[in-house]
Amino acid sequence: MAARLHDVPVLRRRIEDNPYNSTRFLVLGRRPVPPSGRDKTSILFSMRNEPGVLYSILQPFAERRLNLTKIESRPTKRRPWEYVNFVDFEGHRDTEVVRAVLAAVTERCQFLKVLGSYPAA
Repeated sequence: MAARLHDVPVLRRRIEDNPYNSTRFLVLGRRPVPPSGRDKTSILFSMRNEPGVLYSILQPFAERRLNLTKIESRPTKRRPWEYVNFVDFEGHRDTEVVRAVLAAVTERCQFLKVLGSYPAA
């Protein structure tokens, strides 16, 4: 259905291993998208491996009442027990509240990258 709606080719059919799964499709662009009023932002970050660090990093989201819609942790290929965390949350990177949260989070991470802000589906 996504291929028909967006006029893109299907590369391979029936690749799911669970009939109840859902797949996210991304449209990548080179230009930032302005705030729509109903946006999401995706970030990735890494952190020190010590107690309470994840809580510390996520605390600014709670304090500013930004809803996390997804959080996922994946091992890096650099070192054992080192992870990168992917987070999606409601809000646009160009708004004051999101800028403030990202500034606070940056101070608490080893590395932070904003993947982008986009209209929520």
